[in-house]
Amino acid sequence: MKFPILLAVIGSIHLPIFVISSRLIPDPSCKKFDPTTFRSDQMTVIISGYSEHRIPLIHSIAAAYSAAPTVAAVVLLWCNPSTSPQTLSHLTRNLSAAVLRSPSSSLNYRFFPWEIIKTKAVLICDDDIEPDPSSVSFAFAVWKSDPDRAVGFFARSHAYDVASRTWIYTMEKEKYSIILTKFMIVNFKHLEKYSCDKQYREARRIVEDMNNCEDILMNFVVAEENQKGPVMVGVKGGGIRDYGDARNDGVAEDLREVGLSSRRGEHRKRRGECIREFHRVLGKMPLKYSYGKMVDDVGEQGLCEKGGKLVLCDQQDFR
Repeated sequence: MKFPILLAVIGSIHLPIFVISSRLIPDPSCKKFDPTTFRSDQMTVIISGYSEHRIPLIHSIAAAYSAAPTVAAVVLLWCNPSTSPQTLSHLTRNLSAAVLRSPSSSLNYRFFPWEIIKTKAVLICDDDIEPDPSSVSFAFAVWKSDPDRAVGFFARSHAYDVASRTWIYTMEKEKYSIILTKFMIVNFKHLEKYSCDKQYREARRIVEDMNNCEDILMNFVVAEENQKGPVMVGVKGGGIRDYGDARNDGVAEDLREVGLSSRRGEHRKRRGECIREFHRVLGKMPLKYSYGKMVDDVGEQGLCEKGGKLVLCDQQDFR
């Protein structure tokens, strides 16, 4: 089935905008791809969008990813079925990305092996995370060193609570086992495994029912495939702007509070329930712990006095 293609004009650049209507494809079917035809020198960015309040921010985020030399293509996956065609058409104007309209609001479509993807590396990210190009390139370099693992900037953990004798979702300082889809680089083959493998059919249904936890399930998939934990990347100076974090000051409330994780207490409880359900239906716990993180340089760790303030010693002038 062919889909309508629009052209977005950005200066003198014409970018293809693929608008896939949910009325055209009620449920995309999996197809086999030849991995030898995929590029390995760059990656495809899939931004998941839902809130119309974030459209101005999405333009900025798409441009940031497009500026990274390691990015071959940026795709906005629009997951809000109630968005009007007029609004979506307005969104595509001057947007540095192709646009896919998801067949439904299902979070599972974040990991669908879309035919538009032509790279082995796929970066799945939220519509409220804005990185600088150097951070994106560094994360991709880390992923290329071990392309069977999930790589990202935001990590969480699973744990077994002895008192309640159950699995829980948490954050620990010493270790982690889950990379969040705020920013997650995975191999295209893991999208195929997540979306098309029958062993994960019941787990995908849990994602549908909970409207949550697609990132946790992907970590299950990756860990089961490679028997390794994920890799957390740290960038000197931060390098990532998280507009959706509740700790933000000066960020409009409608930009922060539209995400699933805005309901903090309930969110953690529901994600713990997801871990228990995935464990139950899969009959195993494949998640593996990782320790530490990859950094972009090794600088001084000591503190030195400069201008009456204590700063990292590598900020000193040692001429």
